[in-house]
Amino acid sequence: MRHISDKATENDIRKLFSVAGTVASVNLITDPETGQFKGCAFVKMVSDNEAQEAITTLDGALLINRVIIVGEARPQKQKLGKSGGYQGKSGRGNHP
Repeated sequence: MRHISDKATENDIRKLFSVAGTVASVNLITDPETGQFKGCAFVKMVSDNEAQEAITTLDGALLINRVIIVGEARPQKQKLGKSGGYQGKSGRGNHP
């Protein structure tokens, strides 16, 4: 889910999603360096049917002071390691 207010807690999200079924887990996403909440979370429901119900029911719902976006999680994009750099089309390293 995305577009979550920074005032929302894990418990707020768990309560909201419980209308669609049993919540297995809630994982709030934070910046690994600063620890700051990034406004998104992963919510795992106990069954695929309940997950689909949550998407259908809660996409566009109001949580605290924001309209949230709820959808199926997509695979994470690969990131370059800290020793890497932007490769660009030429693949020759850190050139602007």
